Amino acid sequence: MIEPLGLLQGTDAADAVRLGLALPLPGGLAFTMARLGGRVVPAAELAEQVPVAAPWAGLPARPLVMGIVNVTPDSFSDGGERFAVADAVASGLAMVAEGADILDVGGESTRPGAEPVEVAEEMRRVLPVIAGLAGCGAPVSVDTRNAATMAAALAAGAAIVNDVSGLGHDPESAGVVAQAGCPVVLMHMRGTPGTMAGLAQYGDLATEVAAELGASLTRAHATGVRRENVALDPGVGFAKQAGQNPELLRRLPVLLGFGGAEGAAAGVAGGGAVRAVAGGVDPAGARRGGDGAGGTGVAGDGGRLRKEARLGSAQTRQRPEAFGNHLLKQMDSKGLPLAEFEAEPQPRLPAVRRKV
Repeated sequence: MIEPLGLLQGTDAADAVRLGLALPLPGGLAFTMARLGGRVVPAAELAEQVPVAAPWAGLPARPLVMGIVNVTPDSFSDGGERFAVADAVASGLAMVAEGADILDVGGESTRPGAEPVEVAEEMRRVLPVIAGLAGCGAPVSVDTRNAATMAAALAAGAAIVNDVSGLGHDPESAGVVAQAGCPVVLMHMRGTPGTMAGLAQYGDLATEVAAELGASLTRAHATGVRRENVALDPGVGFAKQAGQNPELLRRLPVLLGFGGAEGAAAGVAGGGAVRAVAGGVDPAGARRGGDGAGGTGVAGDGGRLRKEARLGSAQTRQRPEAFGNHLLKQMDSKGLPLAEFEAEPQPRLPAVRRKV
């Protein structure tokens, strides 16, 4: 397993890749070093092992913002606010106007301890909202674990499937996604929303999450889901304790090192997860923008969304002696700006804006 380190973005990333000092990642990023089997090595040594990534879902090759439209009475902090179809559609359109790249519509709460929703009820909630948002200027994803809902949502205008179970809940779901040829987000979760809180025991959190996502990815591929259609989500707040979520976000690039997926998506819309990452802010009266949570996608739960979502913008920068004299000399000799090489990435806190 390859864990990218020393992330760059923008023109610095492009220059480093052009000069052979870094390898590209989804979202317009690049990495200069990598952790591989307990060793830290220059990225250039791994050129044969890291495939060139293509833009996921035909979207721009940069971090993206996903606006969350929960059509439920009990989802995290906003349950009930968009339960009426007209309110849900209006909320989604407002998010697109404020810069959301994707709209994610869900009709079943997956908060800790949530009870499952009947498939017919889930479809009753989400299908008219998806139909109302189709063609709004941003692709619509359906957040569901159920194959029947996936198929109906795709027919209603959804373009992406977002499954918190990683296509593991419903044995028919992978076949629906494969036949449709649509993009899919595979999320990491242990157990179910009702049992996951007791399953958050890990040795090395990031590598175990990545390995379990890798198993989901392998199963999806075996069913015919194409590599270029897959993004991986580490499942912040799902079978993760509050103190584990910041560590998981810090090491999100491990998912970008997978050879079998085109990107990583991280949703930071859950009440407890936001409180832990955002220093105790109560999300009940706040709405999150996406500033630094994901490589391919960042989830923002309603309200105002910030367009500039960035992965790997370290809170502190340093000269790259930590990456070894060998890399330092190469960078210096080729005129690459040393100040822009980052330490191992630390996520920015999600932006929090009060509802007005």
